[in-house]
Amino acid sequence: MLTKTVKISNVTNLSDARYCAGMGVEMLGFSIDEDSPNYISPKKFEDICSWLAGVTLVAETGKTDLEAIMSTLTQYPVHAVQVNDPGLLSYLRTELGLPLLLRVSVDLYEAGEIVPILSRYEGEVTHFLLESDDEAELSESWMQALGAIEADYPVLVGFGLDNEFTVSALTELLPNIGIALRGSEEIRPGYKDFGSMMDILEALEEQ
Repeated sequence: MLTKTVKISNVTNLSDARYCAGMGVEMLGFSIDEDSPNYISPKKFEDICSWLAGVTLVAETGKTDLEAIMSTLTQYPVHAVQVNDPGLLSYLRTELGLPLLLRVSVDLYEAGEIVPILSRYEGEVTHFLLESDDEAELSESWMQALGAIEADYPVLVGFGLDNEFTVSALTELLPNIGIALRGSEEIRPGYKDFGSMMDILEALEEQ
């Protein structure tokens, strides 16, 4: 089993899903946005998830249209929903009754600006996912900010995790922080090079 809460985002294939579930990953995320390069159709979602047990299935959406999101979710029997827009949280929490995750792009904020966001929405979500689309580094200022909030907020760090050594350092210094990784495409159906994901998950295994 893993020593940390781990979420894998953008799962697109059964190889990733089965490997991560077998390693003890807590959450697997699937993009339900048709315009996303990582989009998973309802049929493919069903096919993948029929092989899984004991893992939280998360629908991931970057959309802001509540009606469209609710309509799409009827096709995905998930356990939780992840959104980018905090304005959706209150409505979704009331209507769905499911755990919610809020994805926060660290590209938009300085490390010192993150606390007001977390404090404002902590009552709406089960986890905050901090990610970067611009390959932001896990700088000293971010390490200090995470150290100040790790005991108070349920945070998953999904940026600056280049290898198992970075992850080991992060988890040793910040024992309450969760980890978020991203899935990748198969080389061909049924064949996958897990690469750095395998190294990182093995580094998080209980000894």
